Amino acid sequence: MSAAPTATAMAITLLGGVGLFLVGMTMLTDGLKMAAGRALERILAAWTRTRLHGLITGVLLTALLQSSTAMTVAAIGFVNAGLLTFSSALWVVFGSNLGSSVTGWLVAWIGFKMKIDAFALPFVGVGMALKLTGEGTRRGGLGTALAGFGVMFLGIDILKNGFSGTTTALPALGNDLPGLAMAVGVGLLLTIVLQASSATLTLVLTAVAGGMMSVQVGAAMVIGANVGTTLTGILAAIGATSNARRLAAAHVFFNVVTAIVAMAMLSPLLWLIHTVGVWATGSGDVVTQLVIFHTAFNALGVLLMWPLSGPLVRWLLARFGQADEDVGRPRYLDRNVAAVPGLALQALRRELARMGHLALALASDAARLNPQALPWAPAPPQSDARLARQLGTVEHLQLAIGQFVSELSRRPMPQDVARQLPELLRIATHFDTLARVMHHVGVQGSHTPRPAPAAAPAAPLLLLPGALQHMLLPASAPEAAAPDHAAGADTTSSPSADIVACVVPVFTSALAFFTMADPQSENQAQTGTWLASEARDAFEDSYQAAKAALLHAGAGGAVDVNAVYDWLARLSDLRRAVEQGFKAAQRLATLPDLPPLPSTEGAPKPPPQDTAAHQ
Repeated sequence: MSAAPTATAMAITLLGGVGLFLVGMTMLTDGLKMAAGRALERILAAWTRTRLHGLITGVLLTALLQSSTAMTVAAIGFVNAGLLTFSSALWVVFGSNLGSSVTGWLVAWIGFKMKIDAFALPFVGVGMALKLTGEGTRRGGLGTALAGFGVMFLGIDILKNGFSGTTTALPALGNDLPGLAMAVGVGLLLTIVLQASSATLTLVLTAVAGGMMSVQVGAAMVIGANVGTTLTGILAAIGATSNARRLAAAHVFFNVVTAIVAMAMLSPLLWLIHTVGVWATGSGDVVTQLVIFHTAFNALGVLLMWPLSGPLVRWLLARFGQADEDVGRPRYLDRNVAAVPGLALQALRRELARMGHLALALASDAARLNPQALPWAPAPPQSDARLARQLGTVEHLQLAIGQFVSELSRRPMPQDVARQLPELLRIATHFDTLARVMHHVGVQGSHTPRPAPAAAPAAPLLLLPGALQHMLLPASAPEAAAPDHAAGADTTSSPSADIVACVVPVFTSALAFFTMADPQSENQAQTGTWLASEARDAFEDSYQAAKAALLHAGAGGAVDVNAVYDWLARLSDLRRAVEQGFKAAQRLATLPDLPPLPSTEGAPKPPPQDTAAHQ
């Protein structure tokens, strides 16, 4: 009967201590992500260019965040959002495994050699003061991180006192192979349940320090904890991009290989560490031994991966490539990167630009289904189905962008990020409206009867400003630029051909605008807004001239008035689409510049998008 209260008290202590540790670690991680802002973006851009830089970055960021799991999930999110290449992120993940050993050193140096409440409580107090006075700012994020750091060590203190205050032993696990294998499984399961290898490591260190288990069993549990971290990465990669799934596979490979080698060398490593420790310090502190073992086998794993990384990258790049073929699937949005507001904003901006590119590709295809020159070519087969697919893609991306913004807005974020979210939704609406309108215009164009090829006066092309004719005229119709409506020109063409000839410049100038306004075109880097403005002005000139010509022809009775009304309505829709595209281009130009995407050497080329032009 006497053992039951002790076991119950121990279980309560374990639950409370682990819970407090996890709360503190979550606060620390979330606070640092909030406080990092664009600094994390600059670190990732500047310090992941080589594998050594990526390794160091992974070590330092994991030491700061105190969670290799969080760093691995973040790296998967960065790859998914296009902010890191696969090769760069690979070494960040490898470095995060080595960086996780910093937690053990902090526990060994602070948790067992200092009065924890005197150390931790000031962090909690100062941190909460900063959080309360700076809610929604980076100062508030720093305060959350400081408070979390203190809470984390209060949890360690509870664990330490709970283990040392009872004589109840954990279920005995022998130092033989079956016992050590079971210890590996226990460490793996604990990490899966706690979702943090740092929590398992802390639990093992306090248990070993309290005499609840041997160093060998503790070391085996730490090895299992390392393997258990891979589950979170696997879950984060489900439904992600190909590179994100490759990164999760590389993480599993690293941890499993490292665990096998560490188990094979468990006894020699522990003996060597104990011998050196006794020689250097005169004592064999079991907590220090375990921390050194954890650091040593992760460093050994990095050394093993150094020569193997090249073949591993090539093998992984040849796999996981099929899911990206769905052009309607978001390419940059990822729930993992949403935890870092600055980087989430980057991913959102890139997906929005991609949506705009696809919307303007639809608009260009729809414009080509309308007259660009005379004779007017017939619509290609399946043109309606193609336009419907393109519109579905744009609508799906707009929905994904809206959901991502909604998820992001529920998280704490800096004010500069929060101010951009409504603007990005407005731009997405502009692109969606453009796509819907041009889908209707394209379907109309594909079903409009073509006039006889013989009746094809080139005169209306003179409605275009001369300085822009070289940009707006299709290369396949150079004869259209020749003036041919001087006095005495042939006026015997059919009425339908006359109407079509009037609207050719409008659709031609609209096509030029859609090309210039593409947010993913090379023009956007420097002079894109100016070129789009020029193209929009050229469209407006041609629109007004064509409108006047159509109204004059309809009033004169030379053509069918109903046909004039139909073309005027179509041109009005076209004008609305151009205005939507111009508004989107203007709003995008007011946003801060994005850093360039990382180099993708060695990565497989993405599948071609369904944006080929109708010719």
